[in-house]
Amino acid sequence: MSSKKGINISWEDLQKMGNPDNAPQEPKEEKMSQNHFVSKSVIRVHLEKKGRGGKPVSIVKGLKMTDTMMKEIERKLKSLCGVGGTQKNQEIIIQGDQRDKIIDYLKTLGATDIKKAGA
Repeated sequence: MSSKKGINISWEDLQKMGNPDNAPQEPKEEKMSQNHFVSKSVIRVHLEKKGRGGKPVSIVKGLKMTDTMMKEIERKLKSLCGVGGTQKNQEIIIQGDQRDKIIDYLKTLGATDIKKAGA
């Protein structure tokens, strides 16, 4: 014979526990996507030549998102344009005059307030 003792629970205690099938679901944290941040940002794509030996770069300013999300957009833009670039000080810097390609890509992400700036 086993020496285990069963736990006796009264009917009232069982009802107080509630039915787990009818329990309300915990709210799930909604992960904000890049598209949400891109659509809410006021984005300007500048062309700059100063301080770079006369070579032009396209600078994306105004993206309001975390560095990791911005790094992912930077990686995709570099791949799309076929050039190098970097991300620092809440700006994405892409080599060459790639403003049209950058604007087209950001529009596919849902950007509405985006303008081309610079010479």
